[in-house]
Amino acid sequence: MPLLQYLTLMDTMARMNLRADASRYYFGYIWWILEPLLYVAVFYVVFNVILDSRRLDFLVFLMCGKLAFIWFSKSVNQASNSILSNKSLIGKLNISKTLFPLAVIQEGLYKQATVFLLLFAVLLAYGYMPSANWFALVPIIGVNYLMIVACSLVGACLVCMMRDISMVIGLAMIFLMFTSGIFWDVRDLGDPDKTALLLAVNPLAFIIDAYRQVLMYNQLPDWPHLAAVGAGSAAICLFMANLMQRGSQFLARRALTS
Repeated sequence: MPLLQYLTLMDTMARMNLRADASRYYFGYIWWILEPLLYVAVFYVVFNVILDSRRLDFLVFLMCGKLAFIWFSKSVNQASNSILSNKSLIGKLNISKTLFPLAVIQEGLYKQATVFLLLFAVLLAYGYMPSANWFALVPIIGVNYLMIVACSLVGACLVCMMRDISMVIGLAMIFLMFTSGIFWDVRDLGDPDKTALLLAVNPLAFIIDAYRQVLMYNQLPDWPHLAAVGAGSAAICLFMANLMQRGSQFLARRALTS
């Protein structure tokens, strides 16, 4: 399938899923904003009201981390199950299996664009003024997207092999939620070596910290580290796309018999 036709089909599938999803709920597209706001509200009450985080900027701090995490976790969770969810199509059409997770990711990208607008509005309301450093968000978001694609393609293949992997992915997201500095600052660990180790072994923690460095502290991200995460994610994307293309029939059989 030509690349342009592939991308058009992927985008069409994403838009159709968005419309179908919105039609199922009374508030429709409002849930794009309402759902992440409710997530933030719950964790704000728990960590700032009940546990008293003692950060005056905790709402902005939490939103920078939680909104990025929601994008990552929901996209990877849903994309990992996308091939199995489309068994009826797989049995009838001989198309690239990467199309299904990428369509789900594209759907999440549309929603996240709206969420970023919400985040920018809150930042402005709290007095955080845009600067030239905010242009660094472009490569940060790009690397964030590559991470989502890489993890989703790996997850989609593994779930095809063994449906139980979807449960493991869900548990992994809970683990990442508590170890990626969403509710606490990775730079407050008290040990610079421990902070450096966490940022090195957990790319999601690094990305969340990069968002905060740019948006809250007007600091540029660690470019070599960002480039390394981006290059690693891109390499995984290319490897998995090639693997899924070569094993397309095998994945189809596994999906249809699982």
